[in-house]
Amino acid sequence: MIFDGHSDILTDVVIKMGKGESDIIRRYHIERLKKGKISGTILVIWIDPPYNDNPLKRMQDNENAIRIEAEYCKDDLVIVKSFGQMQKAIEENKIYAFLGIEGLSGIGEDINLINHYYEFGVRHIGLTWNEENPLATGIRGNPYRGLTKLGREAVRLINEKGILLDVSHLNDKSFWDLVGTTQSPIIATHSNCRALCDVPRNLTDEQIKEIGDLGGLVGVNSFHEFISPDREKQTIKTLALHAARMADLVGPDHVALGMDYCEFLEIKDLVSSNYQEYPFTLGLEDASKTPDFLIELEKLGFSNNEIEDIAYKNYHRIIRKIIG
Repeated sequence: MIFDGHSDILTDVVIKMGKGESDIIRRYHIERLKKGKISGTILVIWIDPPYNDNPLKRMQDNENAIRIEAEYCKDDLVIVKSFGQMQKAIEENKIYAFLGIEGLSGIGEDINLINHYYEFGVRHIGLTWNEENPLATGIRGNPYRGLTKLGREAVRLINEKGILLDVSHLNDKSFWDLVGTTQSPIIATHSNCRALCDVPRNLTDEQIKEIGDLGGLVGVNSFHEFISPDREKQTIKTLALHAARMADLVGPDHVALGMDYCEFLEIKDLVSSNYQEYPFTLGLEDASKTPDFLIELEKLGFSNNEIEDIAYKNYHRIIRKIIG
């Protein structure tokens, strides 16, 4: 079994639905997930450019898409809201998916909408994508701006509801402000090591250690720009070195997968000026290749038990603890 802590499949669903298509998860994604032994994932609601001009509408588009798609794919994939529902899906040999939100720009200053999305089924939230919003600051925002007073209130509400709190896109000040506010473990669902690839989206050693000290997880990310500045080293082998460094810093029980596959999306608005025609790491072209990453961990000396922990057991532990 493999748990992928970050999937952008919902964005593909919303885009294709806008073009008149339907039954998108089953037609385009299920086969690759099954081939990749992905037993579970977090499907995120993300305000994709250029729709960030009206973020609340884009969030509502995602809600509508989820309701429709859940019916089409229910024989293969089910949306779950708890550890117990997850276990039931595993017993029924179905892929299980928790819903997440990658950036709360859509709620504006109305943090009560967090309650609405919890009732809808959301069990994962990151305060920002790369933007500044009324709650916090992402990596493309003012580096001296962190969490706002409203953002701290949002963190406390997220803790209270039992929602996984994701720090992947926060700038450094927002990260440390959040650390000083949260009463629960935090996760970075899809971030790598800044010491190995010096980009703002990756975490410093100190941040990784803090996440480990709080009992959280860091999920390695297969997006090419976060692997290495050297295009020739944007490979599955280099990504495995990120996992190894994390394990050296905090132990393998705080390392996970957040592969961020997006080969099915147009990515020119997401990357730096070093744009290239593909978004993936060589050897991890799509979800079907995920088991190959575990083989790379084995080559680096990870034990079978450690690989199982990284593959899914670490996530299962934190889901049981926080979501319940």
